[in-house]
Amino acid sequence: MSSLNVPGKAYDAFLFDMDGTLLNSIAVVERIWGDWAKDHGLEPEVFLKTIHGVRASDTIRQLALPGVDPMLEAKKLLIEEMEDVDGIVQIPGAVRFLNGIPANRWAIVTSAPFELAKRRMAAAGIPMPKVIVTGEEVQAGKPSPECYLLGASRLGVDPKRCLVFEDAVAGILAGEGAGADVTVITTTHATPFETPHFSISDYEAWTVTTIGGIGIGIVGA
Repeated sequence: MSSLNVPGKAYDAFLFDMDGTLLNSIAVVERIWGDWAKDHGLEPEVFLKTIHGVRASDTIRQLALPGVDPMLEAKKLLIEEMEDVDGIVQIPGAVRFLNGIPANRWAIVTSAPFELAKRRMAAAGIPMPKVIVTGEEVQAGKPSPECYLLGASRLGVDPKRCLVFEDAVAGILAGEGAGADVTVITTTHATPFETPHFSISDYEAWTVTTIGGIGIGIVGA
């Protein structure tokens, strides 16, 4: 599936991932998850590339470490992440871009728990949307499309008429699985990857516009 025709195309709603898409939390992730990796005999530089866009418990479960309870470890990590918001900032232009979208036409769909999402968004100055879907609310996390299907449902729109904004492979697959078009945000990519989707570094050069009288789309600022 390719979304290279995104600019100027009309959508009913925009669905945004949070970390790496609307805000940059890399500094926190490297501090907390890097220490966790070392404590469990993992190489941080390798391990950190595998965690983006996925629920903490799912990341840990996939490792199948002997004697490690994924849910318990995820709760411990959540406590640390809740206390550490130093260095969390908006992706350039994100707040201006969001402020240009009608309030009932966008949602955040994140793998993070709600309280962590709220804290990080406040730290970055990101406005709270009317609709937010978190990792706690779905049975299967990204790359399952369940989260994006739920986000579209809560907005009352067809997911195939949505544009998903993502930065991680798991989230891109979730957006594709929901039938949505995808735009990839690349500013936090330490290791670039190939994607058939329309990609932008950040939101600085883009703005939201009305298309066809009722649809919304993105165009060059």
